[in-house]
Amino acid sequence: MALKFCSFASGSSGNCYMVKSEHTTLLVDVGITGKRVFAGLEERGVTPEEIDGILITHEHIDHVRSLRMVSKKASNAGVFASNGTLNVIADKIPEERAYGVPNESPFYIGDIRVNPFHLSHDAAEPTGYSFAHDGRQVTIVTDTGFVSEEIFHQVESADLLILEANHEVNILKMGAYPYPLKRRILGDEGHLSNEAAGHCLCQMLKKRVHDKIPHVVLAHLSKENNTPGQAYLTIRNILFEEDFYIDKDLKLDIANRDEVSPFVEV
Repeated sequence: MALKFCSFASGSSGNCYMVKSEHTTLLVDVGITGKRVFAGLEERGVTPEEIDGILITHEHIDHVRSLRMVSKKASNAGVFASNGTLNVIADKIPEERAYGVPNESPFYIGDIRVNPFHLSHDAAEPTGYSFAHDGRQVTIVTDTGFVSEEIFHQVESADLLILEANHEVNILKMGAYPYPLKRRILGDEGHLSNEAAGHCLCQMLKKRVHDKIPHVVLAHLSKENNTPGQAYLTIRNILFEEDFYIDKDLKLDIANRDEVSPFVEV
């Protein structure tokens, strides 16, 4: 077995993912209730004691809601985050199991190689992660206002890419959000739009150096400013303009806001 991925929840109200090899189990963010985290683990046949690491992207509540409870029950798991993030969440985790993660310095948790990279978001020191094992790579890119060269370096080599498609720009602009919040979401430290995700995927496909079709899961969709159908349609049309096609050049799925997804294996 190479790597497995599943989503427990994905969206502005809470995010939690699992990445798993045969011998190592990791959680990425725990922004939902502990009850839902443990239910997701049980549904996927994993006990809290089997979790080897909890990786936190940043300190916003939709990514750390149950960190205190989960880190306590997952007693064998280290908690990994950037030093900036750790400074904010220190009261939620046991000090002896807190590990600072320098950007661009790969490290291992069990048999999974973790590559952290900087995100552009309005948080203390937001960090994305790529996970590699047995020649396969899973990369998670959410909560960033744009795709930098550093981020794209991880994107272009991913076999499975979890990519933010937070909002449809016109829906957000015409919606009920107050103007300062709209500016925040649309800014360089906000969230990726459907359009930005589509253009990122076009660049990814242009840079591919082998024929293997990448698998992409759209994530962190806004409940108010997006729908799965809208995200799919916008991205499909952008891909079509560059002569790329879903199911031919890439596989495309969308992470559900509130349901545990099936495992995706790469």
